[in-house]
Amino acid sequence: MYNLDGQVALVTGTGGQNGIGRAIAIRLAREGADIILNDIAMCPYNEEDKEPHPWEGMSAVVKEIEDLGQQAIPIVADVSDADQVNNMILQALGKFGHIDILVNNAGAPAGSDRVPLVDLEEEDWDTVHRVNVKGTFLCCRAIARHMMNRNQGGKIINISSLAGKRGVARYAAYCSSKFAVIGLTESLAKELAPHRINVNAICPGLVDTERVGHIASAIMPEDLSPSEQREQLVQQATSSVPFKRIAQGSDVANMAAFLASSESDYLTGLAVTVAGGA
Repeated sequence: MYNLDGQVALVTGTGGQNGIGRAIAIRLAREGADIILNDIAMCPYNEEDKEPHPWEGMSAVVKEIEDLGQQAIPIVADVSDADQVNNMILQALGKFGHIDILVNNAGAPAGSDRVPLVDLEEEDWDTVHRVNVKGTFLCCRAIARHMMNRNQGGKIINISSLAGKRGVARYAAYCSSKFAVIGLTESLAKELAPHRINVNAICPGLVDTERVGHIASAIMPEDLSPSEQREQLVQQATSSVPFKRIAQGSDVANMAAFLASSESDYLTGLAVTVAGGA
């Protein structure tokens, strides 16, 4: 549908089997882009869950992209660490020479931060903002500098959330971080417009990823099994969606592909809700 031939995209947070990052990376590759994959580990959910798992993380995504006829490299880096971000960019440029598209998708793990504000630990607040806000800032800054120096324009896409537009009880740390991403997006869009660099945000509702189980275990009744917790959370979310389903990674990837393409050249500073009408 879109022509991204010859372009290179950096997508953060791509190690999850059912994640938004993987879906976006695969979709951009289908459109002709070569992909720089990033996550905090080659297979972050395996390391977090501490259990054997058949999913191979970014290695598997590399294979999928190569099967599409595109190039891909995985780079392990913590997006909240400036040195690691800068090293990631250097590695990527060493391989491809340029970066045309940035998708800031990496997010803090959901769990102990999903509590009432009065019970929220400072460490959990800091973790959410360090990854969601600082990580987005550091990647935007590094890529914007590269795009400005190259003087060929570019696309920056930040993943915010429906919770970045309205507050949700027990989500204070997450909501405030995603509100901040929208503010960053709007400010940066104005700064980079003279350089023909578009900056937009995508605001999904609940998406069917590994994170759903982690959120459910934090906010659903403890007497339910993990599968029951997840099912109950999905049912609650679905009840507010006119299309009567939660989002799939492909729904977000479709919007990312549009925003990465020339079809969006006159759009910047947007925070586009992808939530089935919720």
